[in-house]
Amino acid sequence: MLGMCRGRRKFLAASLALVFIPALTWLYLSVGSFQGEDVKPLPLSPLEAQSPIPVVGAGERQALELRVRAVEEENRALRRELSRPPRSPSARLASGGHHGNQSRTHSEEGTGDNEGQKAAAVGNSSDCVQQPVVDKCETIHVAIVCAGYNASRDVVTLVKSVLFHRRNPLHFHFITDSIAQQILSSLFHTWMVPAVRVDFYDADELKSEVSWIPNKHYSGIYGLMKLVLTKTLPSDLQRVIVLDTDITFATDIAELWAVFHKFKGQQVLGLVENQSDWYLGNLWKNHRPWPALGRGFNTGVILLLLDRLRKLRWEQMWRLTAERELMSMLSTSLADQDIFNAVIKQNPFLVYQLPCFWNVQLSDHTRSEKCYKDVSDLKVIHWNSPKKLRVKNKHVEFFRNLYLTFLEYDGNLLRRELFGCPSETDHNSENLQKTLSELDEDDPCYEFRRERFTVHRTHLYFLHYEYEPSSDNADVTLVAQLSMDRLQMLEAICKHWEGPISLALYLSDAEAQQFLRYAQGSEVLMSRGNVGYHIVYKEGQFYPVNLLRNVAMRQVNTPYMFLSDIDFLPMYGLYEYLRYHVWIKGHKPTDFAKWRTATTPYRVQWEADFEPYVMVRRDSPEYDRRFVGFGWNKVAHIMELDAQEYEFVVLPNAYMIHMPHAPSFDITKFRSNKQYRVCLKTLKEEFQQNMSRRYGFAALKYMTAENNS
Repeated sequence: MLGMCRGRRKFLAASLALVFIPALTWLYLSVGSFQGEDVKPLPLSPLEAQSPIPVVGAGERQALELRVRAVEEENRALRRELSRPPRSPSARLASGGHHGNQSRTHSEEGTGDNEGQKAAAVGNSSDCVQQPVVDKCETIHVAIVCAGYNASRDVVTLVKSVLFHRRNPLHFHFITDSIAQQILSSLFHTWMVPAVRVDFYDADELKSEVSWIPNKHYSGIYGLMKLVLTKTLPSDLQRVIVLDTDITFATDIAELWAVFHKFKGQQVLGLVENQSDWYLGNLWKNHRPWPALGRGFNTGVILLLLDRLRKLRWEQMWRLTAERELMSMLSTSLADQDIFNAVIKQNPFLVYQLPCFWNVQLSDHTRSEKCYKDVSDLKVIHWNSPKKLRVKNKHVEFFRNLYLTFLEYDGNLLRRELFGCPSETDHNSENLQKTLSELDEDDPCYEFRRERFTVHRTHLYFLHYEYEPSSDNADVTLVAQLSMDRLQMLEAICKHWEGPISLALYLSDAEAQQFLRYAQGSEVLMSRGNVGYHIVYKEGQFYPVNLLRNVAMRQVNTPYMFLSDIDFLPMYGLYEYLRYHVWIKGHKPTDFAKWRTATTPYRVQWEADFEPYVMVRRDSPEYDRRFVGFGWNKVAHIMELDAQEYEFVVLPNAYMIHMPHAPSFDITKFRSNKQYRVCLKTLKEEFQQNMSRRYGFAALKYMTAENNS
C-alpha cells in the first residue's frame, strides 16, 4: 500500500494542485462579484489572514470564469485517469480495500463504523483510497417537503444550487400542499430543464398519519412528514436524499449520493451530528429535550435507504417510539428531528454519521465553524434558524453572499443538456423544437415569430395570497401586467382598487428579489392579501405583453375580470361600482361628449383600432401571443371579442386615469426601427387572415375597416 502511494506521488500532487487552484479561483470570483455591494471579504479561518482581493471588470471576470471551467475539465479528466484500477497485482490487491472518505473532517465526528472512525483519527485524508463514484447517467432521487407560498419561493434557491453543480439526471419528489403543487408544477413545466423529472405527492392525504403528534415547531404538521416517506414514495424506490427547503448546495449532489455506498450492516439513515447544544439539555434552566444519542442528529439532510427501512418495519418503529416518548414529553419541539433522534437513541446501529460539512448548520450558537477551514470544505449550508439570513455566525457574510448568488442567478442558464445520457422523451420539448425548426430563419420577421413560441419560466403567486370567493357570484378581479420600471405604480393601484388583483410581472431573477424587498417594505402592499403576483422571467429581446396578460388572466378566480394596464389608475370606488351595479360583457370609453352627460349605460359598435379597458367574464378569449412589445396587442383582443359577438357597453360613472411615465423601450423601437414597423404590419395582416378563416363572412368588416382607416 505504501509502495503504491510513493509510486503515484507526482500524479497525486498534480491532482491536488488542480483541485486547489479552481477552489481558490472560485473564491476569488465569488468575493470579487460582491465588491459592488460594499461587502468586505471575510477571512474563512481565524488562523489565516486574507490578502486583498482586487476588483475585476465584467469582461475580465467572464474570461476568468471560462478559464476556471477549462481547468475544471482538465481536473476531471485527470481524476478519471487516476481513478482507473492499477494494473499491477499489488495495486489491485490494495485497491480492493475499504473505500474511505477523501474529504477532510475538522470535527470529532466519525463516519458511523469502526473503519471510518479509524480513518477519521488520522485525518480521514488518505489519498490512496479510491472514492466511490456515481455513474454519470445514474438518476439521483431527492425528496423535499414543501407547503405554502413562502416555502415554494425558498425551495427554488435550493433547486438552483443543486442544478448549478449537478452532472447527473435528477428526480425530485415533492410532498406538497395544493398551493405548493400549483406553484412548483407550473414552474418546472415552464422551466424545461433537461434530465430533470418531478413528481408530486399530496401532503393533505398524509396529514392523518402524523396529525396525532403535537408539534411546537414553526414548520407545523408538515415538519413531521419526513417520517412517512417510506410509505409515501414509490415502493420500488430504494434510496433517496431528503432535504429541507432552507438548504444551499456548494458541491455536486452526486458526491452525497455516493455516500450510500459506504453504508454497512443495518445502517439505513445517513445524518450529520447536531451542531448546537439542544439535545445536551443545558441551554437554560429546566431545559428538557427529547432523548438523543450524544449531541443528537440534524434532519435537514438525510440519506434514506428506503428498501432496508421497509424491511425493518420503520413505520412501526417510529410510531411506537413517538407514542412512548409523548407520554412524558407531551409534544415535539423540533418536529420530525425529535422522533428520529429518539429512535436512534434506542437503535444506534441504524445511523451512518456523515461528516459535518454535509450539513453546516447556521443557527445561533452552533459549532458549525468546526466543519470547515476554507471554502473548499463546504458542501451543504443549512439555514436552520428562524432568523435565516440574519443568523449570528462569524462568517455569515460569506454564507449570505453564496446564498444570494443562487437566489439571483438566472435560472434560464440552468437549462443545460447532459450529453451522453439518454433521457425520457419530453413531448412538449419535442413539439416546440419541431415548431421552431419549421420557421424560416431568413424571414426578416423571424424574431417576432419565434417569440410567440418562447416558453418563459413562470413562478405563480410569488407572495402570499388570500382570497375568499364572494357568495353573490359577482366579484371582479383587476388584471394588469408590468415590468420593473412601473413598480412604483403598484401602491396607487392598490389604494384605488380594494378588490382582488392579478398581476404578471416581467422580471429577471435579480429583479424578482428587488421586487420582493420592495413589497415586504411597503405597508400598502403587505396589508393586501388578495393581490396575486406572478413572475414571468425575462428571456429574449421583446416584451411579451400578451403572454403576461394571459398569465394574469389564468389566475383569476372571480366570475369577472377588469382588463387594465398598470399605468391606468381606477377611480375611487370603481371596484364597488362594477361589482354591485353593472352586469356587462365589456365596455369602451368612446364618444366622450355623450359620456359626460350620460346617466345610464349605453352600447357602442366596434370600430377600427378600438382598445378599451374592459370588464369581461373569466372565460373570455386570451390575448394573441404573436403581438409582442408595442402595437396591436389590445386591438387584436377587442377584435376577437367583437367577432364572438360580445356587446360593448359604456359605463357613465366609471373612468380610469392614465398616469404619465417615460416612453417604453418597445415604443422607442417602434418609432426608430423601420423593420419593426414592417413586421408589425405583417403580423396584423396574418391575424386578419386568421380571423377570416375562423369567422368567415362576419370577419370581412375587419379587413374593410383596416383599409379605410
